[in-house]
Amino acid sequence: MKFGPVAVEAALGALVAHAVKLPDRTLRKGHVVDRADIADLAAAGIATIVAARVEPDDLTEDEAAGLIAAALAGPGVAIEAPATGRSNLHAEAAGVLVVDRAGIDALNGADPGITFATLPAFAVAEPGRMVATVKIIPFALPRATVETAVAAIRARGPLVRIAPFRPRKVGVVSSLLPSLKPSVIDKTLTILADRLAPSGSAIVGDRRVAHDEAAVADAIRATIEEDGADLVVVFGASAVVDRHDVIPAAVDRAGGVVHHFGMPVDPGNLLMLGDVDGVAVLGAPGCARSPKENGFDWVLSRLIADLPVRPAEITSLGVGGLLMDIVSRPAPRGGTVEAHEPSKRRIAAIVLAAGRSSRMGGPNKLLAEIDGKPLVRRAAEAALGSRAASVTVVTGHMEPTVRAALADLPIAFVSNPAFAQGLSTSMKAGLGAVPEDAEAAIVCLGDMPAIESATIDKLIEAYAPERGQLIVVPTHGGKRGNPVVIARRFFDDLARVEGDIGARQVIQGYPEAVVEVEIGAAVALDLDTPEALAAAGGVVRT
Repeated sequence: MKFGPVAVEAALGALVAHAVKLPDRTLRKGHVVDRADIADLAAAGIATIVAARVEPDDLTEDEAAGLIAAALAGPGVAIEAPATGRSNLHAEAAGVLVVDRAGIDALNGADPGITFATLPAFAVAEPGRMVATVKIIPFALPRATVETAVAAIRARGPLVRIAPFRPRKVGVVSSLLPSLKPSVIDKTLTILADRLAPSGSAIVGDRRVAHDEAAVADAIRATIEEDGADLVVVFGASAVVDRHDVIPAAVDRAGGVVHHFGMPVDPGNLLMLGDVDGVAVLGAPGCARSPKENGFDWVLSRLIADLPVRPAEITSLGVGGLLMDIVSRPAPRGGTVEAHEPSKRRIAAIVLAAGRSSRMGGPNKLLAEIDGKPLVRRAAEAALGSRAASVTVVTGHMEPTVRAALADLPIAFVSNPAFAQGLSTSMKAGLGAVPEDAEAAIVCLGDMPAIESATIDKLIEAYAPERGQLIVVPTHGGKRGNPVVIARRFFDDLARVEGDIGARQVIQGYPEAVVEVEIGAAVALDLDTPEALAAAGGVVRT
């Protein structure tokens, strides 16, 4: 291929290398110059253009891309017709992408003009998802170069293929301890069912037994023999911390084999892989209760695709195995504040008092009085009387009047001019004002008159980063309420929340970091309507 400046009068049939703007149109990259183009270029006073000319022994970029894509695509991979030197490859069926890393490296090193990129090895692909792309950089390559590359690929075999999922009948065994709520197990099964859905797999057994070696062993055998499971997942009520702990010991007792315990993927370290009578048994790490990607996903998808998962495959996962900052670590993500001993911790209180009280039909509920005291003042005084290191009140709607109701209290204020856009804006304003030396915040609502200083203290006491308890949520009869303690490491996540919602979606995303504290009805009583206010003895002063 010849490339470089070309006199316009000699450019017939050449490929435009860089776009050329004419008075009434643009000759774009790759355009083949014709006689009309030459006339227009000359009329515009353009004497030369940068162009490429394909030689007889060359293949065009599209020809080269098509030949290489056809050679490297294996079973389950569809090839898109090349255009502008690119041919994309897509999954034909749901499965796992399998790549020949050495072969791909060799192809990319064969000639600078040939490039091939894929999704990460063992990525899960749904039908139609693009999994790889061939891109030829120059307008043409020597035919001999392309033929050599194709021959090298064919000698190795396909460089990419899709290992299709084989729908599995999954039996689930959950061990129980008094501290594990049934609702947690129910949510875990829902999350697992969502994980299995793309492969067409389904849960066929749900056995809940004591956290005891014998009970778990019996349940494993029963889910295989009675439920017909061809894959078993065991969720322990307590994390597996040793090869001889309850879950691996139960596999041994059931007549099975533990192939490997531990995995260099975070989250996912505490995964166990074994089998009973040839049926794979996965001891799920705690992070498998979360919908977020973790090491459990990697192993589960390979098993469903009938790919080998041996100790060597597991121990090779370390590079790229750090999937996220591990929330159970006490050091806050993206911050400079260290976690302190309980007696030295500084937890800031935020009182959200910027809302419009739209459901009240006019009055600002935060100024309504119970026993002669405005709701917002009751909330601020409860925070001041607690162990909270500081108290910041977020104002917005009727800001001067709300501030006046708190004028003599030793608190800080922050204004939220975007209060009409919903609760999330007030939460972000408050978190942005948290003192730099605070490692967490307790977010309080201004319309919860039953929250007392002792309530706030109980929640602060439950915050224990050294035990992975980074989010503290109060409950009433198992249902979650407010206020909530949340570590600084989650402030960035909260800053991305939009609309009239609070921290709920962030909390749901990190179940392994959440501890629930049963408080009682106080955490569920917020006064949103005139009826609720009246029932609580509230009076609106006019």
